[in-house]
Amino acid sequence: DETGVGLPGVSIKIKGTTTGSVSDAKGAFSINAPDDAVLVFSFLGYQTKEVAVAGKTSISVSLVPESKGLNEVVVTALGITKDQKKLGYSVSTVNGEQLNKAKETNVALSLQGQVAGLSVGGSNGGPGSSARVLLRGLTSFTASSPLYVINGVPMDNTQRGQSGEWGGADYGDGISNINPDDIESMTVLKGQSASALYGSRAVNGVILITTKSGKKNSPIGVEFNTNFQFDKAVDNTDYQQIYGQGIQGVKPTTLDAARNSGSLAWGSKMDGSDVIQIDGQTHAYSPVSNYIDFYRVAPSYTNTASFTGGNETGNFRLSASNLRANSMVPNSYLDRKTFNFNGSQQVTPKLNVNIVANYVIEDSKNRSGLSDGPGNPNNVQFLAPNQDQATLSPGVDANGKELTFTDDSYVTNPYFAANNFISNVNRTRLITALSAKYDLTKWLYLQGRLGYDDSNDKRLNIEPTGTGYRNDNGAMNTSKTHINEFNADVLVNGKHSLVEDLLSVDLTIGGNIRKSELTGTFINGQNGFIIPYFYSLTNFRSRDSGPQIDPAQKKQVNSAYYSADFSLK
Repeated sequence: DETGVGLPGVSIKIKGTTTGSVSDAKGAFSINAPDDAVLVFSFLGYQTKEVAVAGKTSISVSLVPESKGLNEVVVTALGITKDQKKLGYSVSTVNGEQLNKAKETNVALSLQGQVAGLSVGGSNGGPGSSARVLLRGLTSFTASSPLYVINGVPMDNTQRGQSGEWGGADYGDGISNINPDDIESMTVLKGQSASALYGSRAVNGVILITTKSGKKNSPIGVEFNTNFQFDKAVDNTDYQQIYGQGIQGVKPTTLDAARNSGSLAWGSKMDGSDVIQIDGQTHAYSPVSNYIDFYRVAPSYTNTASFTGGNETGNFRLSASNLRANSMVPNSYLDRKTFNFNGSQQVTPKLNVNIVANYVIEDSKNRSGLSDGPGNPNNVQFLAPNQDQATLSPGVDANGKELTFTDDSYVTNPYFAANNFISNVNRTRLITALSAKYDLTKWLYLQGRLGYDDSNDKRLNIEPTGTGYRNDNGAMNTSKTHINEFNADVLVNGKHSLVEDLLSVDLTIGGNIRKSELTGTFINGQNGFIIPYFYSLTNFRSRDSGPQIDPAQKKQVNSAYYSADFSLK
């Protein structure tokens, strides 16, 4: 800081990227940055500072206090605005422009490096996968993500899908459906006192999302935003390059031996001699290590058109967005269409009504498997150093069966997993909120809110004919999942001076009713397809079906709350 004392929790980010770090208790930090990079240092209550790396390996930075920061008005729990200087906890706000500098298909991932003490990580499930967001001081081994609240109404953030030893995929979480172009700001509330009004759901913190709206007394406006980017896999491995494919110091001499040891590097030292490989051809027994070439350079684009306007008593914003995000794994992508409306009307001098609606249509093709082996295309990383990944293509032999490359049939050929396995999801989701605020006096108001979050998932999973670890013609599963949540709350808020120029109070009293439901059904084909390669539920001798969740999960929570802040001058 300005006195030379180290600042813990300072956010350090490479400008124009999502790569970041956080300073430790002594103010020290480390970050891998290019010589021409610019580092951005930010910390609550201090001015943001940018420093060019310029080839230096050590940088010392002094931050200057931001005097105006404590006079700002911020959004707190239940959407109530308060003076930041009166808060007894930390509030960090990230505006929409910062979120869109390096756009992510899951907007929560854009918070990486933006907020001190916030840890953000994702999975390798491809575009639209879940985000693991943890707030420092609120975490444990079983901690989950914080509660997300959109325009004052909590939203469902259930993680869809899971992976285990025998398969599975990440089908995304609730926040992954939100379009970044519709977000005005995201505010992170830290500390138990900041999130207490939301009850046990907020035990891991709260992130408030405010969506964009129109402006009063503004003409009709049209805005078009387009974003185009590429994702490319980076090889950070450091595998040995001396010993090649084989077992017990012996390189493979037959086709069977080659196909049973494609991921084993216990052969002799690589000497450039000709050795039979998985494709039945001889290749040089020399280092190749080109598994990274299996992944493609994946283009993604987002187009958003919005229409805004307003008069003396109201405003609106209507937007439509289309996202196409290709995965680096071949034959996999995410397509999402989002429609958003935000309208506000001053019905009378004392009554204001606001309505927000967000509708999402999302289709994902071939979500990448994340299991220990079955159906996971990332098995390509297990290749022996002399094994060319191209020898695994197209993933099938002359008979259309999986071209295996190890002695473990559950380690699926990556090309077979990418081109033949099917893991598709269709999701529709409606998030709506209706609120009304009535000013009882100049210092007292009554507010009511209704929120509804409804999502429907349809999944199709197929283990195709010819799969190495199956002794039948394949398997098929379809399922439907329905998740909905209803929230209703009423609150009274008053800000009044008890003793003029000496003592004032900010009091909130309210109640909430929350209802949630999780239901679903499934149909499984049994004992393999009758006709090979014909993937239909009618192509089984028998089928199994029933409720996916038995019994259906229904919950209702009734709660009451109050908050009182006293200010003494």
